[in-house]
Amino acid sequence: MRLVMNEPVERMDRPYARRWWALLVLCLSLLIIVMANTALTVAAPDMTQDLGLSSADLQWVIDGYTVPYAALMLLFGAIGDKYSRRGALVLGLAVFGGGAVFGSLADSAATVIAARAVMGTGAALIMPATLSLLAATFPRAERAKAITLWTATAGLAIAAGPLVAGALLRDHGWSSTFLINVPIAVVALVASFVLVPPSRAAHHERIDHVGGLLSVVWVGALVYTIIEGPHFGWGVKAVTAAVVAGVGFVLFLLRELRHPRPVLDVRRFGDRRFAGSNLAVALFFLAVFGAFYYLTQHLQFVLGYDAMETGVRMLPLAGAVFVGSALTGYLTPRVGMKVTVTAGMVGGTAALALLTRVDSASSYGDFVLPLVILGLAIGLALSPCTDAIMGAFPESELGVGGAVNDTSLELGGSLGIAVLGSVLASSYSSRLADATAGAGLPGDALATAQDSVGAGYAVARGIGDKARQLAEQAAHTQDPRQAAPLKEQAEQLAHGARQMADAVGGSFADAVAHTSLVGAVVLGVGTVLVAVLLPRGARPAEAEEPERKPEPVAAGTR
Repeated sequence: MRLVMNEPVERMDRPYARRWWALLVLCLSLLIIVMANTALTVAAPDMTQDLGLSSADLQWVIDGYTVPYAALMLLFGAIGDKYSRRGALVLGLAVFGGGAVFGSLADSAATVIAARAVMGTGAALIMPATLSLLAATFPRAERAKAITLWTATAGLAIAAGPLVAGALLRDHGWSSTFLINVPIAVVALVASFVLVPPSRAAHHERIDHVGGLLSVVWVGALVYTIIEGPHFGWGVKAVTAAVVAGVGFVLFLLRELRHPRPVLDVRRFGDRRFAGSNLAVALFFLAVFGAFYYLTQHLQFVLGYDAMETGVRMLPLAGAVFVGSALTGYLTPRVGMKVTVTAGMVGGTAALALLTRVDSASSYGDFVLPLVILGLAIGLALSPCTDAIMGAFPESELGVGGAVNDTSLELGGSLGIAVLGSVLASSYSSRLADATAGAGLPGDALATAQDSVGAGYAVARGIGDKARQLAEQAAHTQDPRQAAPLKEQAEQLAHGARQMADAVGGSFADAVAHTSLVGAVVLGVGTVLVAVLLPRGARPAEAEEPERKPEPVAAGTR
């Protein structure tokens, strides 16, 4: 057995014998790029304290990964198709690992944001490469099963990120959440040479670089707008980015419609199954990422779980994703993707609707059923959609197909955090103002508490600390007449601290319920649109298309 796998998959006259081992490598690569985002949400408080990050800094530490990730995927997918899909995977793992090392050494907001941007660039190479290599390596009859495992891995990573980060943060600093990616990236990189066969398009047409660059501009500007506007206001930066995104999109559309070899044939969106599948992926991750954003905060701040305990309590979601994926593998060939995708989206809507019951008295038990239903919904809906999207592209454009699927996913996730995060912040702020009306809280303290649930509890702790200081001062005062007012003031402040903490927790719980209602309405409307778009009786791609024969590769190419 050769140490390095050098035979291109396109030259093989039978399915690659070690394709399931290759899938393990692809899933491992996917795991770390998804976990890089979910783990950071848990590490953010420690990072904020250590580096002195402002709320704006922290937002861009998180989203500095997202902008290059979403913007570069389509171009990198096309480049991987032309030159080497495995090469794109290997280069992406190297860049991602290097960015992780850089991030672990960061000592300022600027450097950690730069490190996250490097990691996002590596992820933009890895993500479409995993799907294109999967589609190229597996025969059509097995592809749906392989994509199901790929999707289940993404669901596992969403829940595993906080768990791994929480375990690390118990004994190590936030930099460990960056470093943990390095050995995994190295293992995946080495295993890529041993287990993943080389692959690239058989026909080497020139890449539409102008179209590719326009895609980078409009997607990058759109994601920047989604992040900047809702979080920091619609000032010059957000408006300018929105204009650039709009103009860039129109130019990209005109370019791709007229170019003989477009980087993306936008006419594919006229196909109902393709358009419906992309819409379903975007809407689903809008709901999932948005819900994940506020649920982890509720578990940590309101219910008081530490990072690792929060991760453990997200595991029902991961387990349910695997069950849902197994169900879709059984159901989709029998009832068609329209039924399974619609059922999954209905389940996701129901999960968000259940979260509207959250209030200040809610315990973790109230979150278990929504998490399980949401996980089942992810497993049911996403695998058939990904299979349909990949099945719409010929062998020469598998990297582009993976990039389209992943861009829909990332745009949906960005919108979810931005839109639902904005609704959450606005709802929490207004409810806290109502809850503390007449309490005599200084204006600057209220403004600080309204910034976030973490800031609200910090204000409550500050009041409690002041109460303890006055109580200690009263205890050490010899004159009873001087001690009495100090003691009374301390008791008033202690009572105020408890009231403030109750107001913060209650306001955030109410905001979670309100935001979940908005999310349920959005996903519910989207469910109807997707059900209308998907053709009746649509079957998985392997039932509609013949097995693709390996295309000849020019001599001397890899």
